[in-house]
Amino acid sequence: MLRRLTYIANIFLLVMVAVAQQPAVPAAHPAHAAEPAQSPDKIWSDLVDGNKRFVAGQLMPQPVVKVRESLTKSQHPKAMVLSCSDSRVPPELVFDQTLGDLFVVRAAGNIAGPLGLASLEYAFDHLGSTVLVVLGHTKCGAVTAACSGEKMPTANLQAMVDQIDPAVKKVKGSATGDALIEAAIQENVHESARDVMMHSEVLRRAKEQGKLTVIEAEYQLDTGEVVRLDKAGQ
Repeated sequence: MLRRLTYIANIFLLVMVAVAQQPAVPAAHPAHAAEPAQSPDKIWSDLVDGNKRFVAGQLMPQPVVKVRESLTKSQHPKAMVLSCSDSRVPPELVFDQTLGDLFVVRAAGNIAGPLGLASLEYAFDHLGSTVLVVLGHTKCGAVTAACSGEKMPTANLQAMVDQIDPAVKKVKGSATGDALIEAAIQENVHESARDVMMHSEVLRRAKEQGKLTVIEAEYQLDTGEVVRLDKAGQ
């Protein structure tokens, strides 16, 4: 009897060792969160309503401490915003949103390089953001620099205007002076949106599958209003 129990114990031990040596099953890709409670149209409508409050100077009071505490363990921003770094165009204020509402990537000229694209991919794939707003603004200094055609004093500044230059070239024959700059600003919003899709397979595929909505818009410095530029908003 003792010999039989010893035999069974040895078999059990061998099985446990074999199981322990099996490679771990890889965790499922975290993918983006479950379908959002709000539709893209509702999300954009909320942003438009917030912008109307901003224009009127009637920002909604926010329980900032309570909201901040609720976000300590996770975030699920409803929209991503690719906007210019201009200090006069902070998306959270422009759309009257609070902590956790927007995932914002900012660079002069509202353009995205590899780090910006990675940030947007992260927001879609891991945080569940399903709306991307590409937001330009009137009198953009980066676009104005690109319109000048002058060589920039540093390699980094030159790289910035080089990325904006395709938009300038598309409108250069149709306008001059301030009209050219404004036309280039709007075309650069379109170009930036195309660049994001061209250089990010994750976001391009999401848009093609109807999982990501891209909205193109321009902020008016003189009024504070955000005007939609893409065909869906016309």
